[in-house]
Amino acid sequence: MNVQQRDQYAIFKQKFFDWFLTEEDFTDLPRIIQALITLLQKEFHLLDVTFYVLNPFKHAFEPEVTTDCMIKQRREHASIPFDSHLKEQFDDVMIIDDGSEIKTVQFGVYFPEDSCSLVRFRIHERDMLPTSFIKQMKHDFLKVFARIRKVSEVLSEEKRYEQLHRATTKIHASMNIGDVLEEIVKTLKDVYPAFTCHLFLSHDSTTDRDLPIKLLTFENEDEHMGAMKAYVTGHIQLYDSLVHKRSVIYAPIKGAQGIYGVIEMIAPTVMELPEREIRFISLLANTAGSALENAKLYEQSKRLIADLQLINETIHHLNTNLRFQDALKFMIEKIKTSFDAQEVGFILLQEKERKVLPGSTPFFESKEARIYVDFVFRRIQNARDTLFLGDVKIHSDHTKRFRSLMAVPMMRGMMKGVAIVLHQEAYHFSFDMFKLLQSLIHHSTLAFTNAALREELERMVITDRLTNLYARHYLDERIQRSMEEDGLGTFILIDIDNFKKINDTYGHQVGDEIIIQVANIIKANIRQNDIGARWGGEELAIYLPKVSVHTGLSIANRLVQKVRELTDPPVTISCGVSYWKKNRAHSVKELFNRADEALYTAKRTGKNRVVVQE
Repeated sequence: MNVQQRDQYAIFKQKFFDWFLTEEDFTDLPRIIQALITLLQKEFHLLDVTFYVLNPFKHAFEPEVTTDCMIKQRREHASIPFDSHLKEQFDDVMIIDDGSEIKTVQFGVYFPEDSCSLVRFRIHERDMLPTSFIKQMKHDFLKVFARIRKVSEVLSEEKRYEQLHRATTKIHASMNIGDVLEEIVKTLKDVYPAFTCHLFLSHDSTTDRDLPIKLLTFENEDEHMGAMKAYVTGHIQLYDSLVHKRSVIYAPIKGAQGIYGVIEMIAPTVMELPEREIRFISLLANTAGSALENAKLYEQSKRLIADLQLINETIHHLNTNLRFQDALKFMIEKIKTSFDAQEVGFILLQEKERKVLPGSTPFFESKEARIYVDFVFRRIQNARDTLFLGDVKIHSDHTKRFRSLMAVPMMRGMMKGVAIVLHQEAYHFSFDMFKLLQSLIHHSTLAFTNAALREELERMVITDRLTNLYARHYLDERIQRSMEEDGLGTFILIDIDNFKKINDTYGHQVGDEIIIQVANIIKANIRQNDIGARWGGEELAIYLPKVSVHTGLSIANRLVQKVRELTDPPVTISCGVSYWKKNRAHSVKELFNRADEALYTAKRTGKNRVVVQE
């Protein structure tokens, strides 16, 4: 270089130094290079300057920053192949002379970590610089760029760790899985805007937020082998793909108690990720794993508390002297609400017959339900057997109707059956739901048994043991209540004709059979809310609330006919009928006395007949 050129170069260095002192942000390396080449262009009257970086997958230099407007518009067509000719002359200054006034000058620049770049500029022939000048420029450019790059990396690293610290503080402050996952994705996108990020998570770690989440499954294992391997081994997996021209890192999201997923980072146009990037992604993954684990434990503890409250409230409610049917209805509604179940059924096993308990959803009364009930009873043979199926496979026409099934046996005392819970969606119930259902059924079965025993005891107290009709005291109570609440009613007193003769002829055992036959005929010919009772000995009684005397007479006459036709040995009965109305003064005793007088008249006037006492 001559004196003038050295002075010119010294002025350039001074201006570069002034620029360097005023620059405040060295983290954006492309912007820094853009400023440097713009200064080169201005000071040495260059037409344009372009800085290229090597794409190892394409074996070509691609423009990173440029002052050439044409290249900016068509970057994809401005790459320079890294062929053998360029490799041979890479260390030298190359001047491309196509015979025009515009000359193209380029030189290569090597950097640590086996990366390299190419600087190319165009210059008019009249402004052409000496080769020694360009070599000095190359030498200084390499040193300056290496320093700037080092500063940029240090500052970028500092900035990234600041982002990591902020993200760590934020995700550890949250106990919501969705918030933790969202912050992980945000941090990755902020730090690596050019990378593609996905989170591979197990089914119980997903969220309904719009995040790049994929489920970890053994399906498509070949496609996501790196993610599965990282999840199983707990170690980072690196994959470089020449076919797809990218590098992929799979970092396991680890906590103290397990691995909850995998971070997938896809780096385009990068042959191999630097060690510092791998360390940073690994550190972020471990931080995410710890925060995710805390959030899961918190949600699990909340769920356990809610489950305990549900069990406590349910059992407390069941133990408040509810009728058996009311307790069962309450339990089914609780299961439907708490488990988001579509069908709930309680099936009782009585003398090898299956009975759908009242309160079960209507589906269990259908023929279709028998397929599921048969399937469950085939699989459940004792109190320890349970069923938890995420995708039910029953070989029938209805296989796909309900795919999620839970079944828990009820085995305690007189309760021998099973609770069945169904949903159409596959894998709708979680294992935690299944464990909760087991606890609910286990605790509630005792309450159901107590309710059933209580009702059985009440039934035994108000029921005649021989005939299974109501006892006399219950009949009295019901008539008294009817007289207080209703407007009218009819009472029928029944006596088996010549009953002493039957006992003398056939024996008392046959006599009891006759009483039972007549009682069964009575039960078959009255309504559910009518009261059939044993009055005493061979005398029976019927009270018909809200029934007029004319209807009562019809029922009494039908009973006389049915008893005559259906008993074996054949017998007849006599009936005395009395009634009451609201607008007349009546008492239970008067009602009984008038029926007794009418029965006496029927006996005295030939038996096998009905007499009403007005």
